[in-house]
Amino acid sequence: MRLQTDIDEAPEAELVLAPKTPNDVADILRYATEKQMKVQVWGGGTRQGYGSPPQPDIVLSTARLSDVEAWEPDDLTLVVGAGAKVAEVEGMLAERNQTAALPEVPGSSTIGGVVATGVSSLRRGRLYPIRDRVLEVTAVTGEGHIVRSGGRVVKNVTGYDLHRLHVGAFGSLGVVVSVCFKLWPVPPAAATVTVDDPTRALVLARPLAVLEENGTTRVFVWGTSKEVEAKIRRLGGESVEGHDWPADPTGPFRWSLRVPPALTSEAISRLPSGWRYLAVHGVGEIRAGSDDLEDAAELRAWAESHGGHLVVVDAPAGELGDFDPWGGVPPAVELQRRLIAQFDPARVINPGRLPGGL
Repeated sequence: MRLQTDIDEAPEAELVLAPKTPNDVADILRYATEKQMKVQVWGGGTRQGYGSPPQPDIVLSTARLSDVEAWEPDDLTLVVGAGAKVAEVEGMLAERNQTAALPEVPGSSTIGGVVATGVSSLRRGRLYPIRDRVLEVTAVTGEGHIVRSGGRVVKNVTGYDLHRLHVGAFGSLGVVVSVCFKLWPVPPAAATVTVDDPTRALVLARPLAVLEENGTTRVFVWGTSKEVEAKIRRLGGESVEGHDWPADPTGPFRWSLRVPPALTSEAISRLPSGWRYLAVHGVGEIRAGSDDLEDAAELRAWAESHGGHLVVVDAPAGELGDFDPWGGVPPAVELQRRLIAQFDPARVINPGRLPGGL
């Protein structure tokens, strides 16, 4: 392992470490538990705005945990280190016309960061959320135990689904060091069609995604050339070849609004004036950016009254005030607390990231 002090945008800490192996990670976490030091796991730094984390004592970079351990194109599986860049992984898979269906505009996002935060592809309505495509996870617990769950085959029904619990757990069950994904073959043809009615598009085309970006709705389709041509005719809008995926909206404040899919259009109509948005129809997800907090509390109250939520993805330091980054505490928070206590009893890994201050 080496001492590293040049991680872009990482917070100041007593130690900034870049372990090379799972055993190195285990040594760091055993030391942190013994000394009661708080550890902030750092991948690409793109999703560090969640929750209310305290100042870390140790920043643990996954940058050197980036090897491709196994790629079986015929079996449609990939095992890759947590520090691998999403863009580089998808670029490699594209050479064999495959995809792990990870975020389409990832920036510097890493595999571990995407898994830990549970961020799915815009294609999740057709290719399923990331939780359903993770076949195996190797992680290191707060006490320094290396744990592997799942298996490197698509049809594996043995054991507990512990690997899926790591998705969206923000490292609370251990530092993810490698992941096995189920892959998808990429068909030869693709197109993007601009339409007026997102609901109609979902029925007509079995699309990869129906995305509404600040009032403009585009439908993303793929298949054989004949299939794509037929879908374009059914949709009836202006089309272009290929997929030009939109990036998430920007702004000092960034949001994730989730509602039942049937309420997506109503949720869009309730966004405060000036909010920029990207809505995933058929899924009920709206990613948004704003310049301030004005009317956010009202929007959150409406979402929660319909079983949804409004989460702060990022915000300027000290600007949230009393506005909780997660909103209402989930009913299962005590169950989460007991589960975390089994894997990180000293609560040293990414404390404060989860709802309820966990």
